[in-house]
Amino acid sequence: MRRRTAEVRERGFTDHVLVCTNDRDEHACCADAGGRAVHEAVVGWLRDRGVLWSEVYVATTSCLALCSEDGTAVAIHPRGEWYSDVTPADVPELLAREFGPEAGRLGRSGPAVADGG
Repeated sequence: MRRRTAEVRERGFTDHVLVCTNDRDEHACCADAGGRAVHEAVVGWLRDRGVLWSEVYVATTSCLALCSEDGTAVAIHPRGEWYSDVTPADVPELLAREFGPEAGRLGRSGPAVADGG
């Protein structure tokens, strides 16, 4: 095992977006609720702002325990922000809220405006 925290920080990494794409039988799951499309929308938004894989990492993940038929679960760390029911159409608003419209709030905790939820 190698600890690589310093290396990652030196490269400028500040945030990590996790998008659930978990697939399972019999219950609501993010794979069926558009998880891959949400992942693609996140990647596109970050790429358009030139921060993908430099300051922000994006990963698909298994269950984030926010299952719904209405959309995908997304977690943003180290901010500790969790979202459910995310659709591809929600991604621009969600990421602009977290990172600023042009991704200028990377490395800072939390959205600029709290919504109480």
